[in-house]
Amino acid sequence: MSSTLSNRQVRLAKRPEGAATRDNWQFTTEPVGEPAEGDVLVKILSLSLDPAMRGWMNEGKSYIPPVEIGAVMRAGGVGRVIASRNPAFAVGDTVYGTLGVQEYVLIPQEEIKRNGLVRIDLRAGSITQWLNVLGMPGMTGYFGLMDIGQPKPGETVVVSGAAGAVGQTVGQLAKIKGCRAIGIAGGQEKCDWVVKELGFDACIDYKAGPSAVRDGLKTHCPKGIDIYFDNVGGEILDAALARLARGARIIICGAISQYNNANSAPAQGPKNYLSLLVNRARMQGMVVFDYADRYHLAVAEMAAYLKDGRMKSREDVVEGIETFPEALTRLFTGQNFGKLVLQVAAD
Repeated sequence: MSSTLSNRQVRLAKRPEGAATRDNWQFTTEPVGEPAEGDVLVKILSLSLDPAMRGWMNEGKSYIPPVEIGAVMRAGGVGRVIASRNPAFAVGDTVYGTLGVQEYVLIPQEEIKRNGLVRIDLRAGSITQWLNVLGMPGMTGYFGLMDIGQPKPGETVVVSGAAGAVGQTVGQLAKIKGCRAIGIAGGQEKCDWVVKELGFDACIDYKAGPSAVRDGLKTHCPKGIDIYFDNVGGEILDAALARLARGARIIICGAISQYNNANSAPAQGPKNYLSLLVNRARMQGMVVFDYADRYHLAVAEMAAYLKDGRMKSREDVVEGIETFPEALTRLFTGQNFGKLVLQVAAD
C-alpha cells in the first residue's frame, strides 16, 4: 500500500544567516517505503513549531546534533500508524515522536527509541494539546518549574513569553502550586488573555515602552522575584535579574530574542549577573530531553488539570506543509498567539 504513496518533505538547503527564509529550505517528494520487520510507518497529522528549531539549523556543538544540510527538518509531531511490523504499535494507533517536517515517516526498529515514538491517548487531550501542554513545551514548563524552580506556596514566579507554549504552562502550574504568577508578553491582547483566561495575577506588556518591563516588575514584584523562568534572554533577562529576591532560582529555558542574530554576532549575555551573588541566587539551564523517563508522570498530572479545568491551553494552528517556512518565522516576530502548530493532514 505505502509504495503507492508520495511523501512531501521539507529539507534544510542551507544554514541561515540571521532569520531563516524560504531560501533556506528545499521541498522534495519521494515514494513512501514499505516497512520491514520491526518498522513502523506513520502518517503525520500535526507538527510542533518551536523556537529551538532555529538553533538546530546552526552548525556547531549543542545539546543535540544540528540538522544536516539536505536532511528532513527535525520536528516533534503527532501522527497515525498506517502500517506496522512492530508488535508495540498497531495500525490506527495515535503516536507522538520526532517525526520531521514531512507527510509520512518510516521509522526503522532501531530508531524508534531515539525518535521517542510513543502511543498517546486522545482521551487525555486533543492532538494540539499533545503538542502543547502534554507535549514537549508542557514537559519543559513542568520540569523547569518543578525540578529547578522548586516553587513554594506564596512565592512570586515570573515567566517571559507568557502567552507562548512554555509560558502558559509555567504560569498556570505556578498558580496551581500556590504561587503568584506574573507574565511578560508582547501586546495588550496577549496580556489580557494571560490574566483573564489563564488566571495570572498580572502581565507586563514589554512592547509598552523601553522601561515597561523594569517598571512592571517593580510594581508587581515589590518583594522581588523568587523564580524567574526565562524564554527570551536579552534585556528582559537583565530586568528580571535586577529584581531578584534572596535565594531566587532562574531557569534558562531559551533566548528567543537572540536566536536570529547573524552567526558573527554573539548572544547578548546577562549584564546584571552579579545579582546572583548579592542575592545568593542560582541560574540553571535546562533541556527537556533530560527528563524523558519521567514524561509520563507529568502528562498524567497535567492531563488531570486539563480535565478538571484548572489548566487551559491555546494553540495557533497553521495549515499545510507548504506554509512551513513562513509559519516558523511567526515565532520570532511574535505573530503567533499560543502554541504554534503546523497541521499537515486532517485527522
